[in-house]
Amino acid sequence: MINQQQLWDNEAAKQYDTPGEGMFSPDVLGPTVEVLSELAGDGAAIEFAIGTGRVAIPLAEAGVQVSGIELSHAMIARLREKVDEDRIPVVQGDMSRVRAEGSFTLAFLVFNTIANLLTQDEQVRCFENAASHLTPGGRFVVELWVPQLRSLPPGHGGTVEVSQPGYLLVDTYDVLRQHVVSHHVRFGPDLSDGRDARIGRTPHRYIWPSELDLMARIAGFELEARWAGWDRSEFTADSRSHVSVYRLIER
Repeated sequence: MINQQQLWDNEAAKQYDTPGEGMFSPDVLGPTVEVLSELAGDGAAIEFAIGTGRVAIPLAEAGVQVSGIELSHAMIARLREKVDEDRIPVVQGDMSRVRAEGSFTLAFLVFNTIANLLTQDEQVRCFENAASHLTPGGRFVVELWVPQLRSLPPGHGGTVEVSQPGYLLVDTYDVLRQHVVSHHVRFGPDLSDGRDARIGRTPHRYIWPSELDLMARIAGFELEARWAGWDRSEFTADSRSHVSVYRLIER
């Protein structure tokens, strides 16, 4: 059993923020906040797996009332260094089970985080939990990568996803359980602990877009839009990821 508290510990929280670069660059955050702000409208938003506030803080600065759910104590502590509880309230716990106070027009899960739930049952419960937070007609937005099984050579169980100076990302697949482990290899003279290389591993359960849509239907959602990214570009068979917008059906 994976101990998520150990996985997302103080060291992970400290390394997560890269201000102005990578996931934190204006080119990434600008379109993300624009889409989420539009979907929230005049209502409040809740982020599942809010982390250190990468998206929640600029969304709040854009005028949206934001709350969050987060499992990791370390991530919440890092968030609290930047904003207090009155500005962005956060409930600590499992995003597939924990309930936050209030009602919301928008719930969202970004950067593949739904895949941190390692069983299909947990992922379905996450959709059901999102539905329980939303007003009728509210939206649940999920950003998720598309499994790249077509790139697996015959007889091989892994792919090199990123190769950069000082960093290597290798994904290994268990196709029977729909599990993938991302191996993050950091190397070179910039390592603070003096080692030549450091390896971190994060497990995920990957989800096909069609399976994600079925989970949504079970929880009472319908697919409203799917794009290849936050720029709302067309999703195609060659897209490596997607942003899916589900609308809670009014009953």
